[in-house]
Amino acid sequence: MNILHLDSSILGSNSITRELSATVVAKLREQHPSAQVTYRDLVGNEIRHLTGAIASGFRQIDAGDFDDATVREHQISENLVTELLANDVIVIGAPMYNFSVSSQLKAWLDRIAQAGRTFRYTENGPVGLAGGRKVIVASARGGFYAEGPLGHMDYQENYLKAFFRFLGITDVQFVRAEGASKPQPVRDKGIALARDSVAGVLQNLDTSSGQPVQ
Repeated sequence: MNILHLDSSILGSNSITRELSATVVAKLREQHPSAQVTYRDLVGNEIRHLTGAIASGFRQIDAGDFDDATVREHQISENLVTELLANDVIVIGAPMYNFSVSSQLKAWLDRIAQAGRTFRYTENGPVGLAGGRKVIVASARGGFYAEGPLGHMDYQENYLKAFFRFLGITDVQFVRAEGASKPQPVRDKGIALARDSVAGVLQNLDTSSGQPVQ
């Protein structure tokens, strides 16, 4: 098993999602001692946001001649999508910022959505090419969005499910801590519930999309 571990919280050691994503990966390694883990900190090693010149490295955009810096960005795009496709399980620490994902995570998502690599266009619409993988998202939200009146403002988890479904990855599960900005007892309860959910998320890994991808 190959595991890609991504973190995108700006809060460093105070991050709930960094702790939860590390817990998920540790539990995976307990179950699969031979697993290979690739770690990428999207904040500490930030990926540049798309420009027309950068996007032209994998999109049909005529941006003219490229300088050396842009050529290096094209190689980064290639490395990122190759890295994704080389892994069977993707573990993502993804906090909710302003109802969506962090800009650092969005930059990574923009680089891996590559026609011909992770999806293709057909007469009947786009088809995902990255299926067979499992995504586990360590999610933290200041309020409560899974249920209740704020559900319509969830552009974080819903977006991630839709994005990966577009790439053909339908097995997207969440280890979720809600109430992170509430008083300490509420915050602690949310984190404890998230930790307790890890075992359930992982229990069927071998019989779902966590099998090595051919």
